[in-house]
Amino acid sequence: MAYIRTVYREIDREQRIFTFQATQLIWLFFGILEALLAWRVALKLVGANPNSPFGAMVYDLTSLFLVPFTGLTFTPVIDGMVFEISSIIAMFVYALIAWVVARVVWLIFYRP
Repeated sequence: MAYIRTVYREIDREQRIFTFQATQLIWLFFGILEALLAWRVALKLVGANPNSPFGAMVYDLTSLFLVPFTGLTFTPVIDGMVFEISSIIAMFVYALIAWVVARVVWLIFYRP
C-alpha cells in the first residue's frame, strides 16, 4: 500500500512565533511591574514596616518606576497608613504603555 505524504511549510512561521514570544515577554515584564506596584500600594495601605526585608525590596524595586509620578497628587496619611494615589496612577500609565508597546511590536513584526 502506497502512502502519499505532503509537506506544507508555513510561510513566515518563525516571524509569527517571534512576534508572539516578544509580545508575551513584554506582557510578562509589565505584569511583574504591575504586581510589584500593587504590592507597594498594599504594603503602604496596611502601614507595613519599610525596614523589613520584603518591604524594603518592594519599595526599592518600585521607587525607580515611580519617579515620574512623585508629587503628582495628594497622598493621604492616617496613623502610618499611606494611600499612594500616584502609585495607582502609575499602574494605569504602565498598563497603557505595555499595551502600546505590545501593539507596536505586533504591527511591525507580524506577517499574516
